[in-house]
Amino acid sequence: MTSTALLTDHYELTMLSAALQAGTAQRSCVFEVFARRLPDGRRYGVVAGTGRVLDALDGFRFGAEEIDALRGVVDADTLDWLSDYRFSGEIDGYREGELYFPGSPIMTVRGGFAEAVILETVILSILNHDSAIASAAARMVSAAAGRPIIEMGGRRTHERAAVASARAAYLAGVDATSNLEAARTYGVPSAGTAAHAFTLSFAHADGSDERAAFAAQIDALGVGTTLLVDTYDITTGVRNAIEVAGTSLGAVRIDSGDLGVLARQVRQQLDDLGATETKIVVSGDLDEYAIASLRAEPVDIYGVGTSLVTGSGSPTAGMVYKLVEVDGVPVAKRSSRKESHGGGKRAVRVARATGTIVEEVILRDDAPADVRIPGTDGLDVRDLQIPLVRGGVRVAAPPTLEESRGHLAHALVTLPWEGLGLSHGDPAIPTRYLNEPESR
Repeated sequence: MTSTALLTDHYELTMLSAALQAGTAQRSCVFEVFARRLPDGRRYGVVAGTGRVLDALDGFRFGAEEIDALRGVVDADTLDWLSDYRFSGEIDGYREGELYFPGSPIMTVRGGFAEAVILETVILSILNHDSAIASAAARMVSAAAGRPIIEMGGRRTHERAAVASARAAYLAGVDATSNLEAARTYGVPSAGTAAHAFTLSFAHADGSDERAAFAAQIDALGVGTTLLVDTYDITTGVRNAIEVAGTSLGAVRIDSGDLGVLARQVRQQLDDLGATETKIVVSGDLDEYAIASLRAEPVDIYGVGTSLVTGSGSPTAGMVYKLVEVDGVPVAKRSSRKESHGGGKRAVRVARATGTIVEEVILRDDAPADVRIPGTDGLDVRDLQIPLVRGGVRVAAPPTLEESRGHLAHALVTLPWEGLGLSHGDPAIPTRYLNEPESR
């Protein structure tokens, strides 16, 4: 297994070194992952990446190569400590596919200060990235209103981020990915046919030969394939596609121009040619707003890329990893706009009998399981955190990717209707702190 131990920040190891010298490395601590606020315009967030965090924890080992790389960064005593490092604490967290809101204790890490503090960067880098992608994808899926979406953003991001993005997008309800590594590693369905380069490759000295390109693609992939019809002239492209493939052609794709206008024109042309079952796929810098604007148009499938996998469409989830308790004593940061709530916590979600959620309540983690929560009489109350790691060992059988995908689909149905809107507004439900301890 490849080590994940250096997927961390320099200051985490210098803190470790200082704590070892000061004798505070073993103090019992509680760290929490949460977001102080949602990105501008968002009404909810989606937890994603929990499974990848657990995978990264399995590989968080300092072997000979990692120790050699750290010589000169920390002292010899710290290197000796790192060479024997194994996380031995506990981790609880929201399951993948769960909704989160400002203040939600998305993940809680309990252990000695030293063994827990050095996990900050690897945990945050995974949860922030995957949750941002999943949150954006969920909005796109809602905007698509049941029409399939294919994720095709691999060429717009880092090669490994592309794999994680495809996984997070699938968790959020996207139907397929163009990324074959995501298909191999996570079982995400893959899809794809041809780019403009394929059509252009059939050009010759006497001009283009779009029909030959279409014929070659059909010979290789069958009549159910999708033909890209906007390399030259769309109207001619559609006519060529049907003349070559016949009226049973699977789909045509439009990748540029005014997609709404073009979709209407292409639908009419296809119907006039007798290809009434041929679907229309549109792509080209689509985000949730563009998808929503096309809802009334004859579009069958959306292809999304740049706006899903880059910061413009998937703003950071803004999660932080904060120390909230030391040796049973609540501690909290008081800096302006960076406040935290001290003490270990657990969270419950409150819903009406119809299933619609009304609030999230955050309690002290020592509150009894049957604690009475004021204002919840007659309402359903559900615990949100699940055990993930005990004694440094992953809890058996965490939810699978498919189970998490189903969980999110159900969770989105429980949001108040305004929570699914794309307009700016407050979080879909409020967060209430109950019996908050005083912090030092």
